[in-house]
Amino acid sequence: MHTDRLILMYKSDKRLLILDADGTTIDAFSAIETAFARHGLVIGDEARFQKRHNLLKYLGGLKEFPSILRKNLRKNSRTRLVESLTSVYREEAVLYDGIADLVRELVAAPDVIVGMVTRNITNEPLETLRQLFQRHDIDINELDFLVHIPLSEKKTAQFRAIREQFDINPARAYICGDEHKDFAAAINTGMHPFMVSYGFEDHDRLTSKFEIPHELISRTSGELCHRVRHALDLDAA
Repeated sequence: MHTDRLILMYKSDKRLLILDADGTTIDAFSAIETAFARHGLVIGDEARFQKRHNLLKYLGGLKEFPSILRKNLRKNSRTRLVESLTSVYREEAVLYDGIADLVRELVAAPDVIVGMVTRNITNEPLETLRQLFQRHDIDINELDFLVHIPLSEKKTAQFRAIREQFDINPARAYICGDEHKDFAAAINTGMHPFMVSYGFEDHDRLTSKFEIPHELISRTSGELCHRVRHALDLDAA
């Protein structure tokens, strides 16, 4: 009896790495803190900042600033806050330690497809990131892709679309993220997640609430860089 076997073939033998922008590569907390301070707003320390979710991270936390929030949720005030955040990102925001060197190595690696996804809420976010990375001697045009994902959309579909665009075997695809939604999107698209706990969600939240294995989580950007280099054989190169 003849049995047909379906063999999946991928056109590319390269590996894929999707970098998350805010909280994984970019020190978003410092940028947001600076922007809020220009409007007389204090967002609290980083530990409390990590406990806020979604837009509350950018708005300062409903429980801590109810009266200030009511003021700044008005259209004009919110517009000024976003303008300040845009200015800070473009002129002052920094990448986490070691990330700039890692990105340059990834771009130079001939067998790695590397790019970035972002939910950045500044004005013209892709232009914002262009200016930010340019200050770190990185030309974002050298990335294989740069995608802005609206807050209303999930990352899962975009991760899958990127992988399929380059026809990469899921077993050779990776993502770097700092929120449990990044982990879920990676798993749901068959990719390996490099998680970090120095961004928008802390180590305890990632492991205790969402049961993300601690073996996958880097507590510092230096640890993340080491994990990525080792997995992609960049050290050997």
